[in-house]
Amino acid sequence: MSRQRLGQHFLAKTSILDRIARAACPEREPLVIEIGPGRGALTERLSPFAERLIAVEIDAALTEQLRARFPSVAIVHGDAREIDLAQWGPAVIAGNLPYYAATPIIEKTVATPFRRAVFLVQKEVAARLTAEPGSRDYGYLTIRTQLSADVEALFDVPPSAFRPPPKVDSTVIRLTPGHRATELGIADPSRFLWFVGRCFRQKRKTLRNNLAGLVGKAVLDGLPEAGQRAEALTISQFADLYRLLYHREPGG
Repeated sequence: MSRQRLGQHFLAKTSILDRIARAACPEREPLVIEIGPGRGALTERLSPFAERLIAVEIDAALTEQLRARFPSVAIVHGDAREIDLAQWGPAVIAGNLPYYAATPIIEKTVATPFRRAVFLVQKEVAARLTAEPGSRDYGYLTIRTQLSADVEALFDVPPSAFRPPPKVDSTVIRLTPGHRATELGIADPSRFLWFVGRCFRQKRKTLRNNLAGLVGKAVLDGLPEAGQRAEALTISQFADLYRLLYHREPGG
């Protein structure tokens, strides 16, 4: 697969690399995992702040170059979407994420015990992660992420900071582990997220349409939320609706 296909746009602006490294590691960390190190620009800046640094690179040629350049860093050749990030223990996770892989990597990160995560992502992805109810960017990914983590958009990065420049703007985000599921009394987050997925199944349709078949029409008709779209509900309202309506196992 070519590097163009891999979505590799290498961040080259020194000041931005330094800001990402500081956001990920404000102090020395016992374990840091870097996803998509590329040519090692961020690796070089993370290394002084990590007692142990593991870098996961999908490109075989770059993997060999990185191993030669950073003998003290564990360079893992593989796809971060398929690797068990938890195998090394709770870590700070950082990286310039390929645009095609950002969403699954973020979903995997928040499902893994982690200390902090700082990612450079497409600006549109950052907007979805930080969206508020009622906005066009608010959806399943918003709730999936915010259920497990507090999300901050730190700063934007222009295309000119990359080689080659992408055709989109980027944003650096920081994820910090949260406890929203516990606070909302959600004992099984996977079941709750299945329910939320049903609510967003056809985003432009109402909850009545999306939940038809899950619960009876008479029950839905008695709910004031039934005529709303899923994008209008807060996470707390989804939790209340889940407890009220959910009667079946996922797939049941």
